[in-house]
Amino acid sequence: MPYIEVAPGVNVYVEDWGSGKPIFFIHGWPLSHKMFEYQFTQLPKHGYRCVGIDLRGFGKSDKPWGDYNYNVFADDVKRVLEALDLRDVTMAGFSMGGAITMRYMGRHFGERVSKVAFLGAAAPCFTRRDDFPYNLPKSAVDDFIKACYSDRAQLLADFGKIFFLAEDSVSPKLADWFHSLGMEASPHATAMCLIELRDADCREDMSKIKVPAGIFHGTQDKICSFDLAEATRRGIPGSRIIRFEQSGHGMVVDEVEKFNRELMNFVG
Repeated sequence: MPYIEVAPGVNVYVEDWGSGKPIFFIHGWPLSHKMFEYQFTQLPKHGYRCVGIDLRGFGKSDKPWGDYNYNVFADDVKRVLEALDLRDVTMAGFSMGGAITMRYMGRHFGERVSKVAFLGAAAPCFTRRDDFPYNLPKSAVDDFIKACYSDRAQLLADFGKIFFLAEDSVSPKLADWFHSLGMEASPHATAMCLIELRDADCREDMSKIKVPAGIFHGTQDKICSFDLAEATRRGIPGSRIIRFEQSGHGMVVDEVEKFNRELMNFVG
C-alpha cells in the first residue's frame, strides 16, 4: 500500500520497511522520506519497522494547490497511522517534521504514539518573537520566501551548503542528491511551508506532550540553533537532549552511526 488517501483526491506516498517496533519518520523542508535512507537501510536489521511518508506537496506524494500548514500535515499523519493501524509508535520528526510532530501531539492528543523524537526540530518556534529570542528573525525567512519565487534552485543550493557540519563534509554527489530531493517538491508547497515555519508557534502543543521525549540535536546546527533544543527540553517535563557534537543540521548523515545507535536506544 504505497499510497494512502488522506483527503479527497489527495494521496501521500508511504515507505514501510522491516518489522518490529515501529518508528514513524516525518521529513523536513523541503525534502522527502528519502532523507532517511541510512536509517531505513540499517534499523530494520535490528528489529525495527521504519515507516516514512512524503508529506503532501513533497517527494512522490500528490501536490495539490491549497493549504500547507502544520494542522493539515498533522491530520494527514493521523490518517496514515490509522490506515496502517500503527500503534505504540515512536514518532521521529526532523526539522519541520519535528514541528509537525509537536502539532500532532497537541492536536490529536498523542494518539497511537508512545514516544517522540525531535530531530533537529524547527520547534517550538522557528523564528524569534518578543517572548522567544531564539533562532532566526522573521526577516530572514522573508528573504527565503522571496528567493523561492525568484530562484528556488539557488535557494535550495544555498540551504544545502549549511545543512551538514561543513560544506565539504559530504561528497559532492551526496550534496547533489539532497538538492534533487528538494527540487522534487511543489514550488507552492515549498513557499507555503516557509510561511508556516516563519509564523507557527507550537509552544501550546509542546505543553501537552506526556510521553517520553528525546531531543536529538547537532550542537553546530546553522538552521535550527541548539537554543531550540534547550527550549524544547524546558517545555517538556522529563525530556532529555541527545547532543551531536560533530553535526550540523544533518545529523542523520553527519553522525549516522551514532544517530542510529542513539535512536534505537531511545526507542528501546
